[in-house]
Amino acid sequence: MTANPYRGAAYRPLQFRYGHRRDRRRPVHSLTVSAPLLIDTAARQLDPDPLRLDHIVVRRGEATLLDDVTLHVHRSERWLVLGANGSGKTTLLRVASLYDHPSSGSVTVLGERLGSTDVRSLRRRVGYSSSAFAADFRGDLPAADIVMTAKFAALEPWWHRYDDADRERAVECLVRMGVGRHADRPFATLSTGERQRVLLARTLMNDPGVILLDEPTGGLDLGGREQLVAALDDLAGQPDSPPYVLVTHHVDEVPPATTHVLMLRDGRSIAQGPIDDTLTSDALSECFAMPLALERRPDGRFSAWARR
Repeated sequence: MTANPYRGAAYRPLQFRYGHRRDRRRPVHSLTVSAPLLIDTAARQLDPDPLRLDHIVVRRGEATLLDDVTLHVHRSERWLVLGANGSGKTTLLRVASLYDHPSSGSVTVLGERLGSTDVRSLRRRVGYSSSAFAADFRGDLPAADIVMTAKFAALEPWWHRYDDADRERAVECLVRMGVGRHADRPFATLSTGERQRVLLARTLMNDPGVILLDEPTGGLDLGGREQLVAALDDLAGQPDSPPYVLVTHHVDEVPPATTHVLMLRDGRSIAQGPIDDTLTSDALSECFAMPLALERRPDGRFSAWARR
């Protein structure tokens, strides 16, 4: 077996290696982004619904993690999946992102049905990230490399070839998320909030048809959370951006541009529909099994607290 050329070696941010061949490219900070990130909106308009989950059941041993959950995401929608810990939110997103198979039910992503398609290729068209995802990357990788690896749904750059167009695309995605100035910075030197925005930029690398975010604000302090919520809201407000599904258990993390909500309790859907009509104090109280008050502020953000 050939030795891994990265073992024991310091990684140079502006030098990229592929196997044993060392290939110098121009530094990513020298790239000029002269136009906004371009997305083929005409092609996207021809796509079917980005995500259709029908009657999903997930069993692990004797435990039922999801029980007959249906979710249809249309192109112009931004969905919130809300529920307490253990309600099945992450399980649902792993099914939607094609990393887990349901025990029964059907999964259709970007017009292709799970079980009759190459999931390795289809995953590249789905932007997926979670708060825990940051631990999967080497800390000495530059932020631009982190984003660029999404092209092949990889965690390291050395297994594939990348060109200047890939690097420019990665920097454009970072600029779009407000962290373009950190393109050359090692991932580990960024704040937790900046890392999450880098991972959000990574979901855009392949012009995805849908973005799936599993508690992206987990572990962030107040400032980091607010920066990420603002970045998500800015993304949702762009007419050419793909739909997203955001998982959380905190209503104060919901971007104002969110259009729909699915509420889970003990693996079952208890309510879903347009967020203005569906996310109410009564529904939230049922979702979390305790009396809760809910307020929507003039800026579109939500606040909730226990009723006494």
